[in-house]
Formats: sequence, C-alpha cells, structure tokens
Amino acid sequence: MKDLKKLKDEQIVELVRTKDKELYIEIVLRYQTKLLRYALYLIQDKTKAADAIQESFIKAFINLNSFDLKMKFSSWIYRIVHNQVMNIFNKNKKELPLLDTVDFDSGKNLELDLLNKETHEKVNKCVDQMPIMYSEPLLLYYFEEKSYEEISDILRLPVGTVGTRINRAKVIMKKICQSTK
Repeated sequence: MKDLKKLKDEQIVELVRTKDKELYIEIVLRYQTKLLRYALYLIQDKTKAADAIQESFIKAFINLNSFDLKMKFSSWIYRIVHNQVMNIFNKNKKELPLLDTVDFDSGKNLELDLLNKETHEKVNKCVDQMPIMYSEPLLLYYFEEKSYEEISDILRLPVGTVGTRINRAKVIMKKICQSTK
C-alpha cells in the first residue's frame, strides 16, 4: 500500500470505503486540529467545540458512502462541522461568542508574541460584534485559508454571495474596530 501521507483525501476515502475502515484515522489526524480551530472560531467553548468535532467525524464516517469522490473532501467535512455548530446554536437559542484566544508559543521574542496576542484580541473583539453571516465567511477565508469556492460549498452559498459577504464583513469590521479604539 502507498504511503498514506502522499495520498489525497479522496483517495483515502475510497480506501476506507472499499478496503480498510481503520484508515479513517488518517482523515481524523489530518483534520482534527483544523476543524477544532474552525469550531472554536464559532463557539467560544472548547468542550462544545470538541463535541461538535467528534460528532462531525462520526457523521462523516457514517455517511462516507454518500460523499462524491469528484468533490473536495475538505469542503464536505467543513460543511458537516458547520451544520453541527449550527445545531449547537439552535439548541442554546442564544448567540455564542465567536473566537477563542490563541495560545502563542513561549519563545524567542516575547515582545512580538505580546503584540501579536494584543492584535489578535482586538480582532476577536471586533469579530465578536459581527453577525455570524459575515464573520463565518471572513474567518474561513482568512483563518482557514479556504477559497471562495470552498466557502461556497461549506456554507451552501453562491460564490458571488461569499465574495459580497467577505467584502461587507471587512467594512463592518473596520467600522467596529474604529469605534472601539
């Protein structure tokens, strides 16, 4: 068997479907950190975010046969996480705060780390005040480095709407950040 690290996600999915279900662990290892970060952007509760990710991996595994191998797996799994997080929002019936603080490596340049942390906290405060319909595409684009097409797949929005929401989010964020100085 080829080295799993060299295989594309879709190739691993095919192997999980046809040969060895245990290979799903490779998918989990590839995505757990990214998906947890994404969920934490949306829910400022590590326990709920971790639960959402665990539930998402289970749902993805159960529905793996319905995944279209011509599509991008990352968009599919992010969409499952998005849905799971929205379920948590609906259960709690209140908007949960967005974004969690970031742990910075203890390290070489403490002053730079503090400046980065301060900047990140300011960004978090601004993003916290934005409606989720604008903050989520913005976070996917800048923090998760997803393309407009991938965001379109994840959020089930037309690509043009994704672009519009990201542009509006920038304007909203600028106004919020200027007013909170």
